[in-house]
Amino acid sequence: MLRGPLFRNDYRPQFSGHETFPLRYGWLKKAFDAVRESEELEDNRTVFTGQNAIARFGVGKNMVSSMRYWAAASGVIQDNPQKGYIATTSLGRRLLGDKGLDPYMENPATSWLVHWHLCGREAKTTWFWAFSYFPHTFFERETMVKAALKLAQDRQWKRASHATIKSDVTCFIRTYASSYTQGHASNEETLESPLTELGLIRQVGRRDGFRFAYGEKPSLGMGVFSYTVHDFWSRHNPNAQALSFEALAHEAGSPGRVLLLHENDMVNRLGDLEHSSRGAFEWSETAGLKQLLRRRTLDDDQAIRLIESDYDTHS
Repeated sequence: MLRGPLFRNDYRPQFSGHETFPLRYGWLKKAFDAVRESEELEDNRTVFTGQNAIARFGVGKNMVSSMRYWAAASGVIQDNPQKGYIATTSLGRRLLGDKGLDPYMENPATSWLVHWHLCGREAKTTWFWAFSYFPHTFFERETMVKAALKLAQDRQWKRASHATIKSDVTCFIRTYASSYTQGHASNEETLESPLTELGLIRQVGRRDGFRFAYGEKPSLGMGVFSYTVHDFWSRHNPNAQALSFEALAHEAGSPGRVLLLHENDMVNRLGDLEHSSRGAFEWSETAGLKQLLRRRTLDDDQAIRLIESDYDTHS
């Protein structure tokens, strides 16, 4: 029986918001800066919706909405519904601020963090489902569309039409897979998402053929891996002092699933986790039981500091 966030009765699916545009280079920094510069205003949502938004960002109205969407989904800005307000986040400030680790997404660690926020959390239905539930390694676009539509029908989600899901799946694939450049395509049309550099989804064979690239990830640092373990643990079973290898490698939204790591890759990384997490976690294989032990609980700011080692090694 399928389980996890998508199968809770109170789950609210999301198949839209990106206005069909995948994440693009420079968008997160532009959105973050706009929010940071307006945080003193009583209601700064007009940064993305006001008359000056198009001139400020230099793109059309739909792209402005898309930029806001991706910045929120990536975890660098957040809405405060109680105050009707948009704010920068601790992660956003650490990455994209004036003295941030990587304001222009030049380090693969930032792309891995963005990927984790998009696909390790259930808010973006297609993104989360594709990495955690979709059963095919090799697939065609329409195969994924049909599978996502069946999920929506089985769950009886309203307003999840074939056209809406097809648009979402198309945007998902364009976010991760490099596309062939067509002779008459404009620069705007061929501009790829920074997440294509992770190589998680690759185009194969015919134009609509793709595959998930499982296996070792050399560009994934242990700092970001430590962060993903903390983040998954805090949402999966926050009160537990031990987490099984099965959960870390195979549960929906787990590091093993979202980062496309084989079991041997996971074991190797979990074995190194005590050092990279500064003693917060300890790997144990006692009496044939593989599990990760939590020696101390990290708050989110402490977890964010774990990623800094990945930037030191690429500086």
